Amino acid sequence: MACLHDHSCEDHDCSSDWSLYKHIDIPKLSALNEAVPGSVKTVFKAWEQRLNSSEGCLESNEGDPELIIFIPFTSDVKIKSISIVGGADGTSPNKMRAFINREGIDFSDAQSMQAVQEWDLAENLQGVLEYQTRYSRFQGVGNLTLHFPDSYGGDTSRIQYIGLKGEATQLKRDVVATIVYELMPNPSDHKTKSESGGGMPHVE
Repeated sequence: MACLHDHSCEDHDCSSDWSLYKHIDIPKLSALNEAVPGSVKTVFKAWEQRLNSSEGCLESNEGDPELIIFIPFTSDVKIKSISIVGGADGTSPNKMRAFINREGIDFSDAQSMQAVQEWDLAENLQGVLEYQTRYSRFQGVGNLTLHFPDSYGGDTSRIQYIGLKGEATQLKRDVVATIVYELMPNPSDHKTKSESGGGMPHVE
């Protein structure tokens, strides 16, 4: 299901409301079938920069519009909606499939696996459409894989922007593990007075 903005974005701060941009682990982003290696990193940016193509875009190899994008997060997130700004002239993706907490998915896997959710995409050149998730299924997401099987008839698929909205836990995964460890009692920190040499001296 797609949701159209029903407000003035000048009066309503779409750039920060529920944005997960700052929780994406940008250096670890990856894509399969990208024409320019590393170009996937250009499509994740602040909402107000969604139409800025000065740094390029993600495009598939010529004659093969299929793309897979792997998106890791720095903390577990809950994803409410996804926004996609595609290319013009039939190069926008026409379908999106999502998998959560599955690393290393290739095209064979994606085609044979059951997606958590699928959407038929519109040609959203201005970034005003958001695709709502089945929110209960998008809890505790450590990484998200998006599969774009085809375009609107173009020889390639082109993506200029991907925006994710939701909530993130405040703690990174490694910090949580440290806190759990610290909560475990350490016997050496809780010696009795007799064990530590404290207490009243013994008088004969």
